[in-house]
Amino acid sequence: MIERIVVGSRNEKKKDELLRLVQPLGIKVLSLDDCPNALVVIEDGTTFAENAAKKASQQARHLGEWVLADDSGLCVDALGGAPGVLSAYYAGPNATDEQNNERLLEALRDVPDEKRTAHYVCHLALADPSGAVRLSCEETCSGRITRQPRGSHGFGYDPLFEIPEYRRTFGELGEPAKSVLSHRGRAMRTLLRQLRHLLAEEGHGEQKK
Repeated sequence: MIERIVVGSRNEKKKDELLRLVQPLGIKVLSLDDCPNALVVIEDGTTFAENAAKKASQQARHLGEWVLADDSGLCVDALGGAPGVLSAYYAGPNATDEQNNERLLEALRDVPDEKRTAHYVCHLALADPSGAVRLSCEETCSGRITRQPRGSHGFGYDPLFEIPEYRRTFGELGEPAKSVLSHRGRAMRTLLRQLRHLLAEEGHGEQKK
């Protein structure tokens, strides 16, 4: 039986977002802060799927726990999909969100509005205590990059990522709207549907949908 799941992220804002999304499971949810012996997994994959699977599998095997890991980032069409899997380190290995945003704006300085399209990607992987990845999914959210930051909510590139239908950035929309519209929110809803079936298989007594 799945008694608890560890959210495998050290990014405080991402961890909090994932924890909120996992709450409906009715399963105890821990973070890496609750696991003093947690590993630091090197994210050297070339795709979001590779990184998510590696983080979930290695951490789960090491901790002997079910671990949910994600890898996510921003892909800008005019930059050939960059920053992509390097989104968190776009301006350097110790870059802040502000520095990454500044570098992105500089890279797009001469790009016209109609060509500033982009999409967020989130890949989720759930590994069992043996390290086997039991569930995975990937979802996206399309938008465009603004010319200056707007809003103070969220993290990463959220102040620059505008949802055209709302004419607001994730930084302006805030958490309730982001949880519905975002790549991570969409991926979690997909994973939760998969997890209901897995819970039934693992003896939680739920009926398969």
